[in-house]
Amino acid sequence: MRRQIFLTSALLFAGSISSAQTQRAEAYKNPMIVAEGELIYDGACASCHGANLEGQPDWRQPGPDGKLPAPPHDITGHTWHHPIEQLFAVTKYGTEALVGGNYKSDMRGFEDELTDAQIKAVLAYIKSTWPEEVQTRHSAMSQ
Repeated sequence: MRRQIFLTSALLFAGSISSAQTQRAEAYKNPMIVAEGELIYDGACASCHGANLEGQPDWRQPGPDGKLPAPPHDITGHTWHHPIEQLFAVTKYGTEALVGGNYKSDMRGFEDELTDAQIKAVLAYIKSTWPEEVQTRHSAMSQ
């Protein structure tokens, strides 16, 4: 009997983890989360990354200050090449905190300005703008 209760509990726990992963992966399909993310993006990100996710000109080349310009988050950029956990960490802590001092940019962390849920909403908004095949590939990479 104890073993059956344990197995049932383990299956329920595993199901809740799977459900949480699915919800996280599918946030870009939730219109309410995407709308919240767009509002936050407009207020916190668009000044550097562009109102249309287009990034700054010549984003692959350091500017006169030695810093890389803000990359696009649309399909022309490389955002979709990175797993969601990495995108979350860069947004929360800033690029240099994760990559190191050799990578110079103005991307600061938003740890003190945005909640984890708000950061996830911004990422859901960005992902919602990508073509379906890129969304699917990104979801698979982020599993």
